[in-house]
Amino acid sequence: MKPFTLFYDGACPLCQAEILFLQSRNQAGLLHFVDINSAQYDPQTLGVSCEEALASMYGQIEGEPPINGVAVFGEAYRRANLPLMAWIFSRRWMMPILGPSYRFFAKHRHGISGFFGPPLLRLVKARCPSKPNSP
Repeated sequence: MKPFTLFYDGACPLCQAEILFLQSRNQAGLLHFVDINSAQYDPQTLGVSCEEALASMYGQIEGEPPINGVAVFGEAYRRANLPLMAWIFSRRWMMPILGPSYRFFAKHRHGISGFFGPPLLRLVKARCPSKPNSP
């Protein structure tokens, strides 16, 4: 399986919690993480502007074009050894539910994250071992 890079919004506590959780499950080293608000993010190399990256989750399998939206989660969960989650997020018949739900979340993530993010982030930090370069 090729490595997969997730481009995430480090200013979003829910996004940070998800990334910390995935980092804790990254025993195979197949996941890489880039905060789109950092100097590490290069929109020209990826071909995705900061605005586009803030509007939807993007990821990239090594050597392939970027993907976005719900498909990113299936690829990430597969590499994090979460087969049930990978299966759910890769089922075509689930897209009528997952697609609109994700788009709603992405559009309103800072408001949603302001409420749910801090306690979830504290929980994930308490349960998942810290790694270098963690959000």
